[in-house]
Amino acid sequence: MSVTHKAGFVSIVGKPNVGKSSLMNKLVGENLSTITAKAQTTRHRIMGILNGDDFQIVYSDTPGILEPKYDLHKAMMSYVRVSLEDADILLIVVELEEKYDEELFLRFKNLTTPMILLINKIDLAKGSQLTDKIEYWKTLLNPKEIIPVSAKTGENLDRLLTVIKENLPEHPGYYSKDELTDKSERFFAQEIIREKIFTNYDQEIPYSTEVAVDHFKDEETIIRIRAVIFVERDSQKGIIIGKAGAALKKVGTEARVDLETFFGKKIFLETHVKVAENWRKQKQRLRQFGYLE
Repeated sequence: MSVTHKAGFVSIVGKPNVGKSSLMNKLVGENLSTITAKAQTTRHRIMGILNGDDFQIVYSDTPGILEPKYDLHKAMMSYVRVSLEDADILLIVVELEEKYDEELFLRFKNLTTPMILLINKIDLAKGSQLTDKIEYWKTLLNPKEIIPVSAKTGENLDRLLTVIKENLPEHPGYYSKDELTDKSERFFAQEIIREKIFTNYDQEIPYSTEVAVDHFKDEETIIRIRAVIFVERDSQKGIIIGKAGAALKKVGTEARVDLETFFGKKIFLETHVKVAENWRKQKQRLRQFGYLE
């Protein structure tokens, strides 16, 4: 008797900074998505693949839904749109304190895709807050299920996995069973360096910055990486580099530690800083950085 195999695309959507990336990393068991305390850290659609003998779940971590201010934001929102279109299951993530946002939830209104509402950060819940929140969302949405979770502690993620598997369509795997993601090693090197910029600089600097790895050579005992950090203005270049190069050196040191953990190999990392004026508003630059076809 043949065993039924299930496979499908599960898109994780919600506002910026509600814990989508933390959630996907926990579900896949790998740090594939950049996580910082700052909003809008995820810029691309990042797929994480979870395989079992009789199932394959292709998770999509998407950028937080926002009102676009730049061409970059428009590109980010196009990833969200595509992930809504091809999803077999939708995980809508809200925070414990979050209120219903009509404009945000309007885009889910006419979808026939099974929706699971996740109330994240339940480790912060007090008294009857969680029970009240579940009732609150039940009256406003009609999801297949409401599951309170904690991406931080992993609470209820086993229940979530069971519900996802129950709702997956019967289908052969879309990717080979040993694949973990659709992104390249070079992409993850860029994301790790970019994460260090988000954690080391304040205000507009992280949002004005893009990282491009222009050299990635995997040798027997070491990976040699050369990365260019692009900023929008000369003044930002000075801030990134810092006094006597101290700030850039710190970014490089921290990134190298994470890169070595991620790749399981010694890393030689070289970083340069260049100005690409107003790159967030320029389609040619966005194409160069992989945001547009």
